[in-house]
Amino acid sequence: MATIQVEVAYAKPDVQRIITVDVDMGATVAQAIELSGIAGDFPEIDLQKNKVGIFGKLVSLDQCLQAGDRIEIYRGLLADPKQARRERAMRQQQNS
Repeated sequence: MATIQVEVAYAKPDVQRIITVDVDMGATVAQAIELSGIAGDFPEIDLQKNKVGIFGKLVSLDQCLQAGDRIEIYRGLLADPKQARRERAMRQQQNS
């Protein structure tokens, strides 16, 4: 069976990891993540909770891959971006 090459990426504020793996044609996102072994380096990865994407576009774990795809495993947000912006604006107004 023919194989294709894809990348699996995960980043934390202090470290980023991109692992290149060869998968069978027709492999899924979940299969590539499993083959990469990235969860062994980052035990906080839980594919039942973490969202995944290919080049910034959200996809499901059963999405079929194409050669050259970069699978990204996303971390949960620590704070709501809109709320954080409001709080920064309020602090700036108070300091002015």
